Amino acid sequence: MSTKSIPLSSYQIRLLAVLALINFVNFAARQVFVPLIPLLRGHLQVTDAQLGSLQTFLLIVLAVASIPFGFLADRFSRKAIIAVGILFWSVATFAGGLASSFIFFLIARAVVGLGEAAYAPAAQSMISGAFPQERRAIAQAIFATGMLLGGACGHVLGGILGPRYGWQIALFVVAFAGILPGIALFGIEEPPRGPRSEVVPISRLLRVPAFVSLICAGICITFSSVSLLTWSTDFAVNYKDFSLREASVSLAVIGLLSALMGVLTGGFVADRLQRSLTYGRIFAVAAAFLLATPFLLLAIQSEEKSTVLIGLSIAFFFMSWYHGPVTAVLHDMMPRRAHATSIGVYMFATQLVGGLGPHIVGKISDLRDLQVGLQLAVAVMVCGALLMLLVIHFIRRDGVRHPTLDTFHAESGDGLV
Repeated sequence: MSTKSIPLSSYQIRLLAVLALINFVNFAARQVFVPLIPLLRGHLQVTDAQLGSLQTFLLIVLAVASIPFGFLADRFSRKAIIAVGILFWSVATFAGGLASSFIFFLIARAVVGLGEAAYAPAAQSMISGAFPQERRAIAQAIFATGMLLGGACGHVLGGILGPRYGWQIALFVVAFAGILPGIALFGIEEPPRGPRSEVVPISRLLRVPAFVSLICAGICITFSSVSLLTWSTDFAVNYKDFSLREASVSLAVIGLLSALMGVLTGGFVADRLQRSLTYGRIFAVAAAFLLATPFLLLAIQSEEKSTVLIGLSIAFFFMSWYHGPVTAVLHDMMPRRAHATSIGVYMFATQLVGGLGPHIVGKISDLRDLQVGLQLAVAVMVCGALLMLLVIHFIRRDGVRHPTLDTFHAESGDGLV
């Protein structure tokens, strides 16, 4: 594989910037409600299990809708599908601010998930189509920085606007933020992909052992990461004596800085390792999660605020290595006309099963305490890291691209770069 550094074109920069901006707005809409949990608990008169189910139900809808939207993105205009996603989550976030009952708010959050299901497979497919194989991890990692920045921004907005102006205002502000990226989207062209006549059945994708193993690992990682993100602020307030504002801002700042450094480091390291190892990207991710584990446990167990923040900052750094390399590996395995479909299948399984995490952790909190629930989330994360070792086994045995997909790769002309 070539190691020469080829400068990015202006088209690649514009495409990545616009899609990262869309990712930013989506995750601001998703995460803005997290610091509002203490306010929603009183306003909606709900239990911790019900609050956890808000994120869980969002992820279930995201999961179920990911396969059909991924299928459509491999066959029709990806820009149009992304635009539909922006419309869904913007309207739903605004509607959530009008909610006076738990059921209404639950439905609004579910439609936010529907919007993410529309844009994510299409956007990631466009990125892998615009960048060469050896740069896919870092390109997808840069796209993921939008997620990190947006999630942190939503966290800060919720923590500042919620207590001062009401939780509804925080949702209204994020809802209107979708207008700008929606306009910018139509200024970029779609990258090329394989022949439209090519169809890769989902049943064929599921014959690839490395793909199935990666899905199982992703379920565990999603369970743990979404649970930790959902309950971190509430845990800091009720178990570590943080104020709501203090917890929201501190967790957002350390989460943003650590995760930004981590996601870019992970993409860079994974691409470098991939040059010499066919399983380099997965190896980097598995190692990162194992390195994050002791620091998460330190943060959960410690009584000192400074130790909690230091532990979380180091853990977030390593956990964020995941985003770019995993998408790159999925697309390396598949022909171009299956890029969005493979992401849809992956999201379906990981979000549907892994998305149960916040609800299960919330239920454990109701029955015992939140600290035990978060310890369970860490244990599940370790299981995900170990399952990635199984992915490495299958890649070493079968190669990055399994022989069952050789016909489709040949038809699309999607050879390894």
